Amino acid sequence: MAYIIENANIVSGETIKESSLLVEKGKIATVKNSFQRYKYMRMDANSYLLTPIHVMYDSQFPNLGSYSNQKSYFTEEYILKGATVILTSVYVHFEKDLKANIKRIKTNLLNSPIDYIIGVRIPMRLLTPSFLLKSKRERIPAIFIEIDNIEELNNLPWGWIRESMFPYNSPLIPVITCEHPAERALALKTWKKIIKREKIPAISEELPEKTTLTRSVLAKIGIYPIKAAIQIGSEVSYNFYSHGREIIKIEELELNDYHKDRLAVTVHKGTVIRAGDEVLYRPGFGEHILIKTPSYFTFGD
Repeated sequence: MAYIIENANIVSGETIKESSLLVEKGKIATVKNSFQRYKYMRMDANSYLLTPIHVMYDSQFPNLGSYSNQKSYFTEEYILKGATVILTSVYVHFEKDLKANIKRIKTNLLNSPIDYIIGVRIPMRLLTPSFLLKSKRERIPAIFIEIDNIEELNNLPWGWIRESMFPYNSPLIPVITCEHPAERALALKTWKKIIKREKIPAISEELPEKTTLTRSVLAKIGIYPIKAAIQIGSEVSYNFYSHGREIIKIEELELNDYHKDRLAVTVHKGTVIRAGDEVLYRPGFGEHILIKTPSYFTFGD
């Protein structure tokens, strides 16, 4: 059934723009100022701020066991925060274990009520052309690299690594495991120099846990604009925040970080899964999202 979301205050980055959305067949068909001549059912969204859904990173998704534990975890950590997509990673210690470990985490997430993207986390020694080729075949969109030795980081065969990543170009993401603060700072500084010098598809900073990921990060991994987008052709997934008079201009991320109490409604693929304090929990409604092209869109760091 087609319908119109009219007078929506759409938050995108640092801007708020009033537009109306025509929804057809579970997709946003058209976005424009108004649909005066259309006779579809209408929903007036003027009293809310409309944002894309949030995507969060959960580095080591736990084995939750019972249904009640699963429901509590997904509800408290994600749904009530407006997140309907999680990026997680599975640890791979040996190259031969890649397929089996990916299969295991997929099984662990079969009952997920929200969508998920699976990356891998590896020790630095496993960052080899051979492993990268296997990762490409498995369509792994994000590779987290544990960095604990700056000398070894400098000595990696970066030219071969860059060539092996092409053309899928899953971004490399640092996980600094050095304990001393000065070593951590130097490791991150070295990482930034290398990826810039070698032109490696990568993310320059560590990803924060259970925090809304920036559009720049989502684009590099290829999650945006498949997810977390309000535009023609995108799925009907969004958040409604109560629109207070004091909010004149606000960043999209600030709503989740500083105005969580204003989150009123979350819609996931056309279904309201949160309205006020009520949550519609649907185990298995989430999907494993396969990324066709990482690093295609960029917004800068």
